[in-house]
Amino acid sequence: MLPQMPPSPYNHTSPQAMWYVLIGIPGLEDSHTWLSIPICSMYVSAVVGNVFLIFMIVTERSLHEPMYIFLSMLASADVLLSTTTAPKMLAIFWFQSMDISFGCCVSRMFFIHFIFVAESAILLAMAFDRYVAICHPLRYTNILTSSVTREMGLVAVVRSFIICLPFVFLVYHLRYCGRNIIPHSYCEHMGIARLACDNIRGNIIYGLTVALLYTGLDIVFIIMSYSMILCTVFRIPSWAARLKALNTCASHICVILMFYAPAFFSFFVHHFGEKAIPHHVHILVANLCVVVPPMLNPIIYGVKTKQIQDQAILLFSHFSTCC
Repeated sequence: MLPQMPPSPYNHTSPQAMWYVLIGIPGLEDSHTWLSIPICSMYVSAVVGNVFLIFMIVTERSLHEPMYIFLSMLASADVLLSTTTAPKMLAIFWFQSMDISFGCCVSRMFFIHFIFVAESAILLAMAFDRYVAICHPLRYTNILTSSVTREMGLVAVVRSFIICLPFVFLVYHLRYCGRNIIPHSYCEHMGIARLACDNIRGNIIYGLTVALLYTGLDIVFIIMSYSMILCTVFRIPSWAARLKALNTCASHICVILMFYAPAFFSFFVHHFGEKAIPHHVHILVANLCVVVPPMLNPIIYGVKTKQIQDQAILLFSHFSTCC
């Protein structure tokens, strides 16, 4: 068991002087080496798959459509999310590199929440894209122009920055008493806040607000979009056209479920269910949240999207010919 300084109501520690200890997955320390193998494999697969997807979309002019531009944004967010978390996670598992400064921990915390909120907005943009394509196909090119697509991407980034910046101020304004053990593999808002000897009600309320108001509204609008899509699809007389439209949406729905389900499980367990769910299960799910969806997203879109399949086959055949 790693030593931890006892909290004191009188001996406050400056945040700038704090060094934290990330202990990985508490209760599974003996299994860290074995757990690192699938996590490392998934991380490498996520980076390679998403970078390849971005490369295809950027270099192939036929993929310069809103649907694929949003997909390249999602792939970029996946690479950033897994790269912000997985290397430090693997360093803990392999080299017991557990120390991290307060400033570095807060920076990683900001980027993790920033990327998550941005990715939620990108998924909403992708749902809107499918809604316009299926429900208003004749107006698609007039509604989702290249400038509108860029503006939607910019709004997703700016909105995420504005929403997540208060997390930094909230943890910096807390008073700390020397507690420095974070029972996690990466830094996140409530993990830092719970080490303070201050009242963290504001942190809890703001965290719930972000999850329920902003990300929750994204989910509501996504559900509304796909509800209207399904209503339109089942009014199409041709079964072949119905199946084509449903197949187009299937990959998006899979990605949405993979993104939100484990993330909200981890969030609500952290706030309400720590006594009901074993802590090592919660942390293990939180670790998988940042590598599994980024790994699977390129595979799902590759399998479900014929244009990506065709371009991938063409690219590999061209590469094999050159070699």
